[in-house]
Amino acid sequence: MAEKPFSDIFYEQYLHEEQLMSSRCKKCGALYLPPRPICAECHDANMEWEEIKGQGKLAAFTLINIGPAFMQKEGYTRDRPYCLGVVELEEGPRVDARIEGVDTTKPETIKVGMPLRVKYLHRDEGENKITYLAYEPM
Repeated sequence: MAEKPFSDIFYEQYLHEEQLMSSRCKKCGALYLPPRPICAECHDANMEWEEIKGQGKLAAFTLINIGPAFMQKEGYTRDRPYCLGVVELEEGPRVDARIEGVDTTKPETIKVGMPLRVKYLHRDEGENKITYLAYEPM
């Protein structure tokens, strides 16, 4: 894999290709998602890209009833909220993402600790195409 700079642009490019890429410090081994160019642990800049499987468990969640306009366009309303969660990945990092495939009208059915897998949400087409990171129950 050719070394690409650690930036939001390349992270999003990997997401578009359905690859969940993190950065790992070559000096101390710390792993970051989203990726970062400098290690927060040892402050070294010798980082490398590392692909993550994308499996983990739900660490925390919240339901959003009044979201931004782009979420309202997807049909999310007061009566149909969407779920945002913190996912603790098997590799260690935690990541914030949308949680799909859960019944947001019955929040008692959404359980902290439930196993999740990565899901890539592709929106729009052509030059406007964007990919969002999400998770769904396994």
